[in-house]
Amino acid sequence: MDKVKFTAMKDGDAADYAMLDMHERDYAAGTADRLMGALVELDESLSGYQVTRLGHSLQAATRAWRAGADTDWVVAALLHDIGDIYAPYNHDEYAAAILKPFVREQVTWVVEKHGDFQRLYYAHHVGGNQHARDRFKGHAYYDDCAEFCEAWDQSSFDPAYPTMTVRDFAPLVREVFARRAYDPAVIRAGERVPLTDAAVAAGRVG
Repeated sequence: MDKVKFTAMKDGDAADYAMLDMHERDYAAGTADRLMGALVELDESLSGYQVTRLGHSLQAATRAWRAGADTDWVVAALLHDIGDIYAPYNHDEYAAAILKPFVREQVTWVVEKHGDFQRLYYAHHVGGNQHARDRFKGHAYYDDCAEFCEAWDQSSFDPAYPTMTVRDFAPLVREVFARRAYDPAVIRAGERVPLTDAAVAAGRVG
């Protein structure tokens, strides 16, 4: 049986849905590789900067890695702009939705809100609200998002910065997307993990 028997979902039976569940699990297992393929497509995305969007993403992730960030932070830095191609007006929400089942709540929130936080650096030059982030003041993860943007996002447009490759980050991406979706032990609601760890950074190369 490689196709369901029904043409309307309400007519499906247990065998139909068992087969679909198997196919969906097999497909989901390839998510990490599909995301890395989409990441490469960022080279075709928004132009005008001194680096491509892929270059920016790799640079942000490299900075996170070299700062001793944990796997969740590094993968978030790598994928934070993955929505630029398909969701240019809410790319932050798009990226957060992809990450949400597999990373800490803290990291999802930071990725989801980073667009507003980034406005601090440019919005006043184009007639926008430079202080859009202020509406989140007092949130538990506010400082984390501010640090994410300052240290890894707004600073990662330097063509001279020695940047790691997609291949370097592939094991981390595969690790994250191999996790059980929405596992409370992964989501860790309410927990904060520092963005940087000097002791870890001292032992890393690349």
